[in-house]
Amino acid sequence: MMRRLPTLAATAALLLSCLVAEAAFAQKPGGILKMYHFDSPASLSLHEEVTFAALGPAMGLFNNLVMFDQHVAQANFSSIVPDLATDWSWDSSKTELRFRLYEGVKWHDGKPFTANDVKCTWDTLLGRSNEKFRLNPRKAWYQNLEEVTVKNDHEVMFRLKRPQPSFIALLASGWSPVYPCHVPPREMRSQPIGTGPFKLVEFKPNEAIKVRRNPEYWKKDRPYLDGIEYTIIKNPSTRVLAFIAGKFDMTTPYNLTIPLMRDIQSQAPQAICELTPTNVARNLIVNRDKPPFDNPDIRRAMALSLDRKAFIDTINEGKADIGGAMLPPPEGIWGMPPEMLRTLPGYDPDVAKNRSEARKIMEEHGYGPDKRLNITVSTRSIPQYRDPAIILIDQLKQIYIDGDLEEIETVNWYPKLMRKDFIVGLNLAENGLDDPDQTFYENFACGADRNYTGYCNPELEREFDRQSTEPNQEKRKHLVWEIDRKLQEDGARPMIYHNRAATCWYPQVKGLTLMVNSIYNGSRYEDVWLDK
Repeated sequence: MMRRLPTLAATAALLLSCLVAEAAFAQKPGGILKMYHFDSPASLSLHEEVTFAALGPAMGLFNNLVMFDQHVAQANFSSIVPDLATDWSWDSSKTELRFRLYEGVKWHDGKPFTANDVKCTWDTLLGRSNEKFRLNPRKAWYQNLEEVTVKNDHEVMFRLKRPQPSFIALLASGWSPVYPCHVPPREMRSQPIGTGPFKLVEFKPNEAIKVRRNPEYWKKDRPYLDGIEYTIIKNPSTRVLAFIAGKFDMTTPYNLTIPLMRDIQSQAPQAICELTPTNVARNLIVNRDKPPFDNPDIRRAMALSLDRKAFIDTINEGKADIGGAMLPPPEGIWGMPPEMLRTLPGYDPDVAKNRSEARKIMEEHGYGPDKRLNITVSTRSIPQYRDPAIILIDQLKQIYIDGDLEEIETVNWYPKLMRKDFIVGLNLAENGLDDPDQTFYENFACGADRNYTGYCNPELEREFDRQSTEPNQEKRKHLVWEIDRKLQEDGARPMIYHNRAATCWYPQVKGLTLMVNSIYNGSRYEDVWLDK
């Protein structure tokens, strides 16, 4: 028997390799993937948008220089793979990043893709082009970028002001597509032209977005699908019932609440459902320029009032995570350890003690049971925002603050935030990737467009640069923890909880991998196929 074990093991290994090989060649071309979509984006111009409502349908229209491997769940440095670039290299100073580009790539309108398109894209992002983006939410990502230079049609170089190891990760995000020089931003909003596996067929706001296979896609035999149809249904119950009835192959990724996932599992048991972190944290935003919220004591009292567990238990049946600005481990690479988190203001699990301290602060500033502070709490008019906003209003009542809910449509919500046209709000921190450079510079750097609360700490911003330059990941992690701790102590943007959400699909959907540390990097769909 013992002598037979090696033979049996070899046979098993051979069978396994055959099965893997068979699976690798089993993809069926053709078919239209049908999914419902939760909201209507203001546009499909990814460089001007910040919501998955835009990125989900539009990421497959474009290519990046590099991207995160679409079959690796945790996006990280080691999962970055070529896209429009065949390869890349740093110089000895780690400030020049060179890319060689694929030849023969064409835009959807037939014009050739060249290195000049790369330069045009980043010149526009930096505000150095004659063409301007209406909104430029990720300009803060590239404050360390000195210039982009073209070596020839198929070679381009990014020159940085200082070393920044994470720069390559910023370029791999789904928010970093290359745009064509010859198409102005205003046209990219409604009729985007890319080099990606799919071409836009139809964009009807509040109705549908349809894309079809790019027959001249430069990656051999991709995509497998003939197209994807996104039907916009804003009511959660209506869209779930339609999925259960078999009208869709797949739900909007990363969008189902746990109760709705349970409904699907009970009524459509053949469906496959997966619950994942999203790196989209519910957070309290306070306009520091509006009295009395220009007073740090009032802001601290609000942070102390939060019962994070109550949010999670009520909305997520206990399935969510408490953390700081960075996504908590194990899915998050940079999040603070729990023992550090518990020492921060408002993170003590003794909610009664926290609120007692908060009421004392409010009383010292003249508020109490007979003199309450009346505010408007603004939020986006979809359930992911509205539901926690209602709980927030209820919790603030415990410290003499009464709030009225103001719901804002998606097309107006982000411009309103960037104008700082709010007093108090419930927002979602949509982190484009799990990396401190993105999170810190975009959300907390002085003057950044998406620094909605107006937080500004020049001394801490120097620490942003210090962690950004550090090449050793373990050393960098400790620097990141200290920065995150300071952000929470300052009440820069109190994080309520890091959401987990579900995706469901029927067994005919193949080749799909859900990413666990950001929802914004895995919607290329060029390897997804239908087995029907």
